[in-house]
Amino acid sequence: MNPKYLYLIIDLAAVSLPLLFSFHPKANFSRKWKYLWPAILLPGAFFLIWDEWFTSMGVWGFNPKYLTGIYLFSLPIEEILFFICIPYACVFTYEAVGYFSKKDFSLFTANKITIVLLALLSITAFLNIHRWYTLSTSFLSLLFLLYIHFKLKPSYLGKFYFTYLIILIPFFIVNGILTGTGIEGQVVWYNNAENLGLRLGTIPIEDVFYGMLLILMNVALFEGLQARGKKAKG
Repeated sequence: MNPKYLYLIIDLAAVSLPLLFSFHPKANFSRKWKYLWPAILLPGAFFLIWDEWFTSMGVWGFNPKYLTGIYLFSLPIEEILFFICIPYACVFTYEAVGYFSKKDFSLFTANKITIVLLALLSITAFLNIHRWYTLSTSFLSLLFLLYIHFKLKPSYLGKFYFTYLIILIPFFIVNGILTGTGIEGQVVWYNNAENLGLRLGTIPIEDVFYGMLLILMNVALFEGLQARGKKAKG
């Protein structure tokens, strides 16, 4: 395999099975695309602006060895596709968990998890105001969780946390490869002066919360648009 297609293959592999099963007759996920695509594209636009800014600052960057060479500003096309393919796969997983699992996603447990996360993110942001990746990820995650917890007060948060635990399995595979697991060098490199320097294998620990913020934004919009659609019909 030509290494310049590696990142592109990762994107397409991540979305291939969810896309294929989106047309399953018993749980036709494609029927919810009118809610899904805004829920992917709006957060995606925000994250791409953030991504472009940090790439230009040298907080992180991309190894041309693993890229096709097509760019939009400072971002390779593969990075742009990442914010479409990965959210699609994750929201599909979230929906599949709700469809197949009979688990009681306790709101009380979700609230306790949220309080712990709020405390952890507050401390992390306060202690790392000099590290751009750590500060921005923890502070933005903190703000969005505060909005979710105190303003939206959704019933789906327990299901989200449970789903994200499942998502962490493919997350470690995908992000592991992107950050150097099993390959020579890295697809995405990080400036350790701008993060904690703590790695889960080859993955900066901040990526766990960066991913959580992205997918929670996708899910919150997806659920909100569905609720609005039902209300309009009713």
